[in-house]
Amino acid sequence: MLKKLLQALKGSGSKTSGGAPAVAADPITYKDVTITPTPLPEGGQFKTAGTISQIIDGVEKKTEFIRADNHSSADAAIEHSINKAKQIVDERGTSLFSSERC
Repeated sequence: MLKKLLQALKGSGSKTSGGAPAVAADPITYKDVTITPTPLPEGGQFKTAGTISQIIDGVEKKTEFIRADNHSSADAAIEHSINKAKQIVDERGTSLFSSERC
C-alpha cells in the first residue's frame, strides 16, 4: 500500500479536477464486474471514488462514481469505495451499463 501511495504522490494515476492524483488500488471482481477503487485526495483526506466495469458483448463498459464521503486514510477510503461500488452493483444490476455514457 505504501508503494501505491508513493506512486500517487509522484503523479501516477488519474488526476482530480484540482490536479491531485487519485490513489491507485488493486481492482477486485464482484458479481462479474470489476471494481477499481480510486479515492481522491482532498484537503488532507480521501474522497470515496472508483470505477465499475464489465465486458459486455466483447466491449468494455465502464462507469465512474464519486461520493461525498471523506476518510482520514487512503486505506479507509479504498475499503469504503469497494463497499459503495458493491452497493451500486447490487442496486442497479445490469442496468448500470445500459446508459450511453458507458
